[in-house]
Amino acid sequence: MSAAPAPAPRRPIRELPDELISQIAAGEVVERPASVVRELVDNALDAGATEVTVKLLAGGIRSVVVEDDGCGIPADELPMALRRHATSKIASLPELESVATMGFRGEALAAIASVAEVALLSRTAEAAHAWRLDARSGELSPAARGRGTSVEVRELFFNTPARRKFLKTEATELAHCIEAVRRHALARPDVSFAVWHEGKLVEQWRRGTPEQRLKDVLGEDFIAQSRTVDAQVGPVRITGRAGVPDAARARADQQYCYVNGRYVRDKLLAHGVRSAYEDVLHGSRQPTYVLFVEIPPERVDVNVHPTKIEVRFRESREVHQAVRHAVDAALAASRAVPAGDGSAAPTLAWPAGRGEPAGAPGRAPQAAWAPPAVQGSLGLQQAALLYAQEAPPAWAVGAAASPAPAPATAAPQPGWSDPDAWPLGRAIAQVGGIYVLAENAHGLVIVDMHAAHERIVYERLKSNLAAQRIEAQPLLIPATFAATPQEVATAEAQREALLTLGLDVTPLGPGTLAVRSRPAALADADVVELARSVLAELAQYDASNVIERAQHELLATMACHGAVRANRHLTLDEMNALLRDMERTERADQCNHGRPTWRQLTLRELDALFLRGR
Repeated sequence: MSAAPAPAPRRPIRELPDELISQIAAGEVVERPASVVRELVDNALDAGATEVTVKLLAGGIRSVVVEDDGCGIPADELPMALRRHATSKIASLPELESVATMGFRGEALAAIASVAEVALLSRTAEAAHAWRLDARSGELSPAARGRGTSVEVRELFFNTPARRKFLKTEATELAHCIEAVRRHALARPDVSFAVWHEGKLVEQWRRGTPEQRLKDVLGEDFIAQSRTVDAQVGPVRITGRAGVPDAARARADQQYCYVNGRYVRDKLLAHGVRSAYEDVLHGSRQPTYVLFVEIPPERVDVNVHPTKIEVRFRESREVHQAVRHAVDAALAASRAVPAGDGSAAPTLAWPAGRGEPAGAPGRAPQAAWAPPAVQGSLGLQQAALLYAQEAPPAWAVGAAASPAPAPATAAPQPGWSDPDAWPLGRAIAQVGGIYVLAENAHGLVIVDMHAAHERIVYERLKSNLAAQRIEAQPLLIPATFAATPQEVATAEAQREALLTLGLDVTPLGPGTLAVRSRPAALADADVVELARSVLAELAQYDASNVIERAQHELLATMACHGAVRANRHLTLDEMNALLRDMERTERADQCNHGRPTWRQLTLRELDALFLRGR
């Protein structure tokens, strides 16, 4: 057994030298060359630049130069710009609490200058020429350049070799630098950006409209496979684009969220977006989105972390719900419905009896695209029992006893005059007892009838459930459990929110909570585990979807068992009715498990299969 180490001699408390203080601060602000690029581009945008150029050598390790055409810095203020906590952005606490600029802490230039060789070159509109300041020597000399500022950062971490060893390859650091500029470019379409590496132009984004900037940065595929998000919820406005579930990726590398023009990585916002995708994403796929959250500056605190990439909202639940509902509304419409098409094409209701055409006289066509209060669908007997609504259609009850095979060809349907009237087209056949084939203006539509009907029934049950409030079921014997201090504090602070979710959770003693009621719809759930999950989400996000998620899981199971089964032969009327129901059902492009419900084969793709035109 080794002897205990001798106690170290006591060292006196003393003030650290300025250079060491700056190097410590640099550990938080400057992690890699991309951190330098981010901070310097922030300053350029705050200076009113309309053109920003980033020049890199060795992925930014050897040199980072950021040039802009902003307002410039007067010669007598250049030395002050390199001092710690020196800034022109704020001057008082009220200005800090409502800051609207990208930078405001006055730390970046001083931190960078402590771990690299830095030079400032700047000229204002009134100056006869530019001035250059060397940060290490303090020498100020005349120089030549137009209005604006250039910041030269060379040999990053030259005086802290241990930090330099943690840098990755030049290609990796270059990719991070480009990503840092890309994040700024998405938020500022009014500014042109250019990135040069080793004297070669690697990325360039010219000034343009927000739509054009999104297309230039993320590509036309992102625009084609995303929906417009535009919602105002109280003081919070959310705009941008959310990718359709089919465009989900294996990695979360196309998720951009901005608060008042500032790129942030915020768990609250990410959770709100993810909850909107809950029942349309398959497995662990990651959604793609670019969202801009506009909120009064006094309702958000950006002074949380030196990198300013984290924020804290005054009313976090308000923001969480606003983001969730905005994205959810954007994803609701099926891609079968043309965007912005408000015209209503005639639709077919589910037939009351086998063989009766859905468009026959006496059966009024329903308006398309507007989801009805209760969606017409194939019958689900469990839903009828639960919600005491209409009985299932007669054909759904008797079809199992006498299934009739679908004819191979289809006669013209009543009301079929314009091929564009029905986005999912006209049913023509059934294949393998699983797939419905339909013809529309673009070509061939293939529908998985079980998955499609499962979504229709699921959305119907969800709408019925949403019209009711959550009923609480008192427990004869309260369920108690040992709770952490955070769980106890959350239960006390969020008591009203818990009651609205059907949970009555109260402290029973130090470190003990008692659950006195639970949601009546979740009678078989583990009430302690349910309470813990809700408390955990409330503590982290100030909002919880645990109850709703559990209810939807039950509804999804019911919808799966109640949907039309494989090898069930449908008539053409029934197939057409299924297609019409899909067109007016929200989120009909995916089943409850995130799998696609239909696919389109265009005429061009069909021609390519048979080498036509070659």
